Amino acid sequence: MKSVKELSLESKITKRLENSPLCLELVNYLFNDEELQEMQDYANNVSIKRLGYNDHGPVHMRQVCANAIKMLNILQSSGIKTSLEKEEIGTFEDSMCAIIIAGLMHDLGMMIGRQGHEEMSVTLAKPIIERTLMHILPDDLHRRTIIKSLAIEAIIGHMSSRKIHSVEAGIILIADGCDMTKGRARIPMAINTTPKVGDIHKYSANAITRIGIHHGERRPIRIDIEMTGEVGFFQIEEVLLTKIESSPAKEYVELYAGVAGSEPKCYL
Repeated sequence: MKSVKELSLESKITKRLENSPLCLELVNYLFNDEELQEMQDYANNVSIKRLGYNDHGPVHMRQVCANAIKMLNILQSSGIKTSLEKEEIGTFEDSMCAIIIAGLMHDLGMMIGRQGHEEMSVTLAKPIIERTLMHILPDDLHRRTIIKSLAIEAIIGHMSSRKIHSVEAGIILIADGCDMTKGRARIPMAINTTPKVGDIHKYSANAITRIGIHHGERRPIRIDIEMTGEVGFFQIEEVLLTKIESSPAKEYVELYAGVAGSEPKCYL
């Protein structure tokens, strides 16, 4: 059974796609896909209970999807074209389909383990991507091909360990980095109490109370981060900023972060 948080995020995602019948059909198909749900749930079990990491399951993947949709919509409303549009090989809707798929499947490789999980995510996601696209675009091989290829680029590039080249993959990279509030660290902090190397990531994420994604003033996308303590800067500088710096969408992002009640730092 899906959690309240999962259902809330699904509602948020569908609302952001209400002007695109194809994207709505895509997310509804994936939200009702029992195999994908089981894979997301198991990935989270491995991540939290076996490995002691933060949430990498259905809530996280839905949150990344929601973040990416919002960012791509902001780019469109600012007159910025996606890579598929610039290259005149696909539409904005094709780009949106690719980031939806990548957002909902990028961490499936956590079912196997942390090392190389982005490559394992591609292997595990590929059959689901292919049958999903055959369902929504049965008579359009061209669109199925470009959407699948773009989604795979975004999945395999979400750790910034591999060079990516499209704006769409760059948006997934940033959207993934933006899911780092204390809710994501709550369960692992509760069940894994033995100190170990790497705990700084949990404590840092636990200090972050709010992340806002809005239209920017100097650049199209503005990311605002609020935290309860300065330990949160670790997560921003070591995770999010690293991802933005290696993203092809970096030029479209401004980033502010600070402790509640104080003047925020401007990183970008």
